[in-house]
Amino acid sequence: MCADAGMQTPVGLALAGFLRALSQRNASVHTIKAYRTDLAEFVLFAGPEALTDIDHLFIRAFLAQLYERGLSKASVARALSSLRSFCKWMGREHMIETNPALLVAAPKLPKKLPRVPTMEEMNSVLDARMPEEAAFAERDRLILELLYGCGIRNSELTGINIEDIHQRQGVILVRGKGKKERMVPFGDSAQIALREYRPRRGALLEQHHRTAETALLVNLRGSRLTTRSVGRIVKAIAVAGGLPREVHPHTLRHAFGTHMLEQGADLRSIQELLGHERLSTTQRYTQLTTKQMMDVYDNTHPRAK
Repeated sequence: MCADAGMQTPVGLALAGFLRALSQRNASVHTIKAYRTDLAEFVLFAGPEALTDIDHLFIRAFLAQLYERGLSKASVARALSSLRSFCKWMGREHMIETNPALLVAAPKLPKKLPRVPTMEEMNSVLDARMPEEAAFAERDRLILELLYGCGIRNSELTGINIEDIHQRQGVILVRGKGKKERMVPFGDSAQIALREYRPRRGALLEQHHRTAETALLVNLRGSRLTTRSVGRIVKAIAVAGGLPREVHPHTLRHAFGTHMLEQGADLRSIQELLGHERLSTTQRYTQLTTKQMMDVYDNTHPRAK
């Protein structure tokens, strides 16, 4: 900031008051520094402008100027977020009547990549005994083994019928998006889970007189399991195993693709296994592993500090 000159303007004086208020509320040093940095540019842009003359069009012009200088969407979005907080405070202090920043749409940011459990985290959940949260332990283990071991979608999982399982060949017929079918291999762990589940499934269906049920995965009443139920089951077991609450069936599909890539599988093969129509969709997993690689570098290399 052209320091003192800028701070003597109406917006500069208001910013000084805002930062003091943050300090009095015991905001962290990092928070105060971030607001000061983000809003210093706005003070300079506003110049001698009166607070009451700053409207949503003025703020849009400021953001446009940030774009022109080559700032990223994420940086512009952060600047707008800081402005919203600043204007909200000015409104509480009766410096302005309304918050003009609320009328400005934030730039659309690319979807945040999901946090993928590590191989060690997945193995710790799958190698442990099913927790008390598992109402049907054999079935619930099979759900986890198929989601993570095959990388299939939740809807593909619940759509599997008994006749789709080719246990001797170690493959499952899966119906994907647009009713496209593909054969997906499954490993020894899923084979074992399947062998332990099938007798329990048969006994349950006999108990409920539903022996004609074709679904592989059934609920405790003997009906086909729904995707919503699978979501609840996965979340409960994952959280009990120490994974974040954000875990859902699609997280295990991401983990499948990410871990295969980390272990040397090529993108084209992963694309086929996941049933992605476009390779660009599969390439999202390279972003995940690159981010993890950068995190490792930043946290461990002596010259990264």
